[in-house]
Amino acid sequence: MALRGPPDDRSPAELLTFGVVNLDKPPGPSSHQVSGWIRDAVDDSLERADAGTTIDRAAHAGTLDPKVTGCLPVMLGDATRLAQAFLEGEKEYVAVLETHATVPADAESVIGEFEGPIYQKPPRKSAVSRRLRVRELYDLEVLEAADRQVLLRIRCESGTYVRKLCHDIGLALGTGGHMGHLRRTATEPFDDSTLCTAEDFVDALAFWLEDDDPEPLFELVSPGERILEHIPSVVIADSAAREVAEGAPVYAPGVLEVPDADRGSLVTCYTQNGAAVCLGTLVGDASSESGTVVELERVLV
Repeated sequence: MALRGPPDDRSPAELLTFGVVNLDKPPGPSSHQVSGWIRDAVDDSLERADAGTTIDRAAHAGTLDPKVTGCLPVMLGDATRLAQAFLEGEKEYVAVLETHATVPADAESVIGEFEGPIYQKPPRKSAVSRRLRVRELYDLEVLEAADRQVLLRIRCESGTYVRKLCHDIGLALGTGGHMGHLRRTATEPFDDSTLCTAEDFVDALAFWLEDDDPEPLFELVSPGERILEHIPSVVIADSAAREVAEGAPVYAPGVLEVPDADRGSLVTCYTQNGAAVCLGTLVGDASSESGTVVELERVLV
């Protein structure tokens, strides 16, 4: 069985079957529609290139409502198995809070009280059960306030509902309020410094197919490993990676390096050349001569 080569040495076809595009979602289409367009464009391009492989799936990281714009990483092919990793990362937004009366003079101090853990119940139209839960607001900054609008920068735990947050801030201000415009500026480990439009991506595919120039594609598509940069890493031997590919857990004799992480932590296992092998849970100590060190959650090879 052949393992993946180093992330920086992959061909365009290899990149498109285990890669991620940091897409700038436009207003209008749903996140699901955007992912479908990208999947179809890649699948058609691989077929036209006679690459000997195709993809039948693509997935987005964290749903954005149709009117919302910004950072929507789209995972391609086998990289869709990494969706779980985005649940571990932070999100950042810029939002317009529309108040129902003039913004009070003490608005900034009132809004500052929302930093830290907050209780939230998902809205009625959400895809999750409507149970009261705690979400962390790491940073809540008033960028500008005038008349009946407040521009907010929000850095928060994944799963925070900004629409509900704006409603609650409006109540705390005594004016009432609702969310106006919303743009996601980051979903860890991606931010708005590397965004590309769907048009840019399709153009890059065309350069590869029609001009035999893959460089624009290499600039826009990152190896799937890019998604995992914020997760602790375990390095394993190639022999252990082949066993993982057959469904075996990671045993101590095959472990070369382990992170300084608590047991129960989500970790990524890599070969020595930097290719991701699996996501798993750290359950043991590699210093022992036997026993399981990582239990599998997602096999990536």
